Amino acid sequence: MKKLFLILVVCLLVNKSVNAQGCVAIRGAGGATCNMLDHMKNIDTSKWLFSTNTRYFKSYKHFVGKVEQPQRQELGTEVINHTFNMDFGLTRVLNKTWSVAVYVPITANTRSSLYEHGGTTRHETHSFGLGDIRVAGYAWLLDPAKHMNFNIQAGLGIKFATGDYKYQDRFYTAAGTAGTTVMGPVDQSIQLGDGGTGFTTELNTYYAISHKFNLYGNFYYLLNPREQNGVSTQRGGTPSAATIANTSDVMSVPDQYLIRAGANYQAGKVTFSGGVRFECVPVHDLIGGSEGFRRPGQVLTVEPGITYTMNKCNIYAYVPIAVMRNRPQSVPDILKTQQTGVYSQGDAAFADYAVNIGFSIRF
Repeated sequence: MKKLFLILVVCLLVNKSVNAQGCVAIRGAGGATCNMLDHMKNIDTSKWLFSTNTRYFKSYKHFVGKVEQPQRQELGTEVINHTFNMDFGLTRVLNKTWSVAVYVPITANTRSSLYEHGGTTRHETHSFGLGDIRVAGYAWLLDPAKHMNFNIQAGLGIKFATGDYKYQDRFYTAAGTAGTTVMGPVDQSIQLGDGGTGFTTELNTYYAISHKFNLYGNFYYLLNPREQNGVSTQRGGTPSAATIANTSDVMSVPDQYLIRAGANYQAGKVTFSGGVRFECVPVHDLIGGSEGFRRPGQVLTVEPGITYTMNKCNIYAYVPIAVMRNRPQSVPDILKTQQTGVYSQGDAAFADYAVNIGFSIRF
């Protein structure tokens, strides 16, 4: 049973960031989507858990709704994002029911495009630094001593606006002399933070069918009450009357959520995992307004993974593979449609897969 709970910890800690595959502005939320510690069996020996997760993906396939836009690649006009995110987590086990944790993300991004640089020559913008730190508390809803094979964990947290949400880089312009550049905020998808103080809710569960086979589930929601963060989307330029009218001239502070479910099978020190993962930036927030520029999106992936257990340390690798990508109408798209009488729907670039690798250690 001790090993079973430890395996559950690692299989769930892979969600150290809620970070969708592409231009959709889901970024690291500063920590794991759950904190399934095996402290029921290790309360006297394991007061702390340190974990780190590294996630990388390359987004380049454009979608409008669920329809891919292959012409973007054929014409060489696709936007290419490389995102490298590393999350560090430190959890303190208070007792068999309660625990608290802090999560610190570090992010490095590269964005390559034509349209942001005059439309004729491809250039890159970059961002690197600290993301939005999150602090959370967790509690088992059932008595751990009486429910060893099944339990539900609830978590509440605060996400602080520690990441630079006004990060700037140089953009090449079509006007003026060759090589003229202007400084401006980078695209929302590679900003280090969203500029809002948010609140996180989590539900995490497991069910042990046998000593070797178990099921897991996670739900994570980030509420961002702030509607807009005031950062311009014009890359150092001046917004047009149309963009101001449909509110796409400034960046929004969107909600985001994640749902996971799957199964683990233990074979000695190795655990094989398989499940599904659904990530979303919704069109409308639960609290506060939803105006401002955002790329709402949904990504459904299948998520195979493998974990290797070594005493108090665990190493894992997960590769979520996209099976559905959707970029619905945003609020500015809806406003533009109403204002012009012509249907409008923007696009977003997504990745085919992401790579998650990491480890955790109890002490």
